[in-house]
Amino acid sequence: MPITCVYTRAREGLDSPLVTIEVHLSPGIPAFSIVGLAEVSVKESKDRVRSALINCGYEFPNQKIIINLAPADLKKDGGRFDLPIAIGILAASGQIPDNELKDYEFSGELALTGELRGIIGEIPLALACRDADRTLMLPTINSGQASWVDNARVIGISHLNQLFAHFAKQQSLPFITPKAVRIDPQHTTTENDIADVIGQPLAKRALEIAASGSHNLLFVGPPGTGKTMLASRLPGILPPMTNQESLETAAIQSICGQTVDETNWHIRPFRAPHHTASSVALVGGGSFPNPGEISLAHNGVLFLDELPEYDRKVLDVLREPLESGEISISRAQHKTTYPAKFQLVAAMNPSPTGFYNDKRSTPEQILRYLNKLSGPFLDRIDIQVEVSRLPRGIWQQGGESQQHGDGSQVIRQRVSKCRQHQLARQGKANAHLSSAELRIICPLSEENNELLELAVEKLGLSTRAHHKILKIARTIADMDGCEHIDKAHIVEALSYRAMDRIIEYLTANLQ
Repeated sequence: MPITCVYTRAREGLDSPLVTIEVHLSPGIPAFSIVGLAEVSVKESKDRVRSALINCGYEFPNQKIIINLAPADLKKDGGRFDLPIAIGILAASGQIPDNELKDYEFSGELALTGELRGIIGEIPLALACRDADRTLMLPTINSGQASWVDNARVIGISHLNQLFAHFAKQQSLPFITPKAVRIDPQHTTTENDIADVIGQPLAKRALEIAASGSHNLLFVGPPGTGKTMLASRLPGILPPMTNQESLETAAIQSICGQTVDETNWHIRPFRAPHHTASSVALVGGGSFPNPGEISLAHNGVLFLDELPEYDRKVLDVLREPLESGEISISRAQHKTTYPAKFQLVAAMNPSPTGFYNDKRSTPEQILRYLNKLSGPFLDRIDIQVEVSRLPRGIWQQGGESQQHGDGSQVIRQRVSKCRQHQLARQGKANAHLSSAELRIICPLSEENNELLELAVEKLGLSTRAHHKILKIARTIADMDGCEHIDKAHIVEALSYRAMDRIIEYLTANLQ
């Protein structure tokens, strides 16, 4: 008897490799076997498929059934193979027409009644199916989110009984289309407005610079000065995501079982893991590696509050992703790479007691506290700014308009304009410039170059820190609409080295 082929896809990180389900029915003692490196959850589909077909009124073949999931060296897991296996059996036994199956891909878990249950990873599935120029048929609960993929042909079904009428040309199932009206990315709003923050002009300036150039940012200051409040305002002033960025972010959320719709399509993610989080929670892991917080923050913000309270080894695993924008998770028999182009924002107290000059902690104790953060990790944080306590009487002086300044909507427009200028000039944000690109994009006059070199030598900074300062100066110049980096831009960039000043102060007190 001929072999019937049905197309579906496995899940491997953010990839959806093609799986061909080959169904062969032959005379002999009735049996039902699945081969092709199938995990236990896939082999259990035999009972689900048998019950679903019988309860839907189809005939389950009283023959020897062999299901081959090709390629055989690709692991398959989950209930997503139930639907294509059932369709393969129905087509091989002549109960539904098979002449159009080659133009479709199927994925979905079957209930014993024949109803379709949802799967995870529908967006990567839709992307791969679109690129293969096939129509994707999957559970209705997943079809809406899968339809957000541009030019993807998606059909949602809720019950196995709908298949016969569709393939027999009796009643074709309609394609799912996303909602016609999407939120205008230029008018995306968030609940957290930067105008809610009283005072702190230096911190707000640093926040706008960080948003404009996609720089990593560290707030250092005593408790209650608004560090967390400031950090939570960063997503509201970042440029809205492009459709491509939205799709990348949605794909990661999809394989984690999260929902993306028109209300959050263009909103950048904001992840704030607790300081007890493990390295696996941050970077991802498991026997089949799943994304961690840094991948869930892709194209968005990762906020680490109480930074020194994190285990030092946990923080150091972020060093490579901060540079490369991706994370590779290796296991004995499996390796997965996830995108992790996130913007790091962190907050910390300057000492165990919250203040470095309150006489409750000695300079040695404070330095021991700060040394929980490794030098290479701090080197990867571009902007380090002190957040001071509000001056006395600020709550009574001047009125709200004087204290609040520009709101998030106004700042976002300035940030978007600055970021667009960078993309037009070099195709990326300033923070992501390579060393070779820095020499072209950030030329300095002889006088300004000498100023920067002297400052780097005096502060004992690394080459990476030198490049960070140059990138910040470039962003400040872009914000001012200047083609070249001037002395004032370099001086301001050098001022965002709060940790260097604190350590220098503590070291001087120890001598």
